[in-house]
Amino acid sequence: MSVVTKLVLASNSPRRRQLLTDLGLKYEIRLREVEETYPAHLRRAEVAEYLAAHKAAAYAPDLAPHEVVLTADTIVCLEDDVLNKPADAAEATRMLTRLQGRAHDVFTGVCLLRGDGHRTVFSDQTRVHFRALSPAEIEFYVRNFSPLDKAGAYGAQDWVGMVGVTRLEGSYFNVMGLPVHRVWEELAKLRLVAV
Repeated sequence: MSVVTKLVLASNSPRRRQLLTDLGLKYEIRLREVEETYPAHLRRAEVAEYLAAHKAAAYAPDLAPHEVVLTADTIVCLEDDVLNKPADAAEATRMLTRLQGRAHDVFTGVCLLRGDGHRTVFSDQTRVHFRALSPAEIEFYVRNFSPLDKAGAYGAQDWVGMVGVTRLEGSYFNVMGLPVHRVWEELAKLRLVAV
C-alpha cells in the first residue's frame, strides 16, 4: 500500500474549505466542472454517495500515487424527494415553503479516492426540524442571502437556519456540507491525520 501524503479538496464550497481548515488540515484545491446528474432509481443516501464518487472519478486520471482527492455532495430529502440547489429565487422560495414546519433529512456523500485507485465512499445523515416560517421570512432570506448555492435552498449556518432550525438529530457539520467526524476517521486510516 502506498502512503498518501497529499490531500486534494475538489470542492468550491467555502464551508467545506473552512471545515477542513478548522480541522488543521493542509490541502490543495483543484476544481473541475462535473455534471451533477444521477440515475433516477437511486434514493436518498444513494444519490449523495453516487454524486461524490462520480465527481471523484473525474479527477482520477490526474492523481499522483501519493495523492488522495476528497469530493462531497450534500442533498436535502423531503421524504423521497431530492432537493438539490435551486435554479433561481422562485425555486428557492418553493423549496423553503415545502421545508418549513416539517422535518427533513440531509445526506452528505463523501468519496476519498487515492492515486493508486483505492476508493472509500460513505455518507452521513442528519434529521433537521424546521419551525413554521412566514412567507415574509422566506422572502427576506431568499432576497438577502445566498440560497442558490445550497442544497434545499438554505444553509444551517445562515439566517434562516438560525431562526428556523429548532432541532438536529445528527451532525451539524454534515448539514453544512461535510461530516467531519467521519472524514477524520477515514483520513486517519490513510495516515493523513494524527494527533
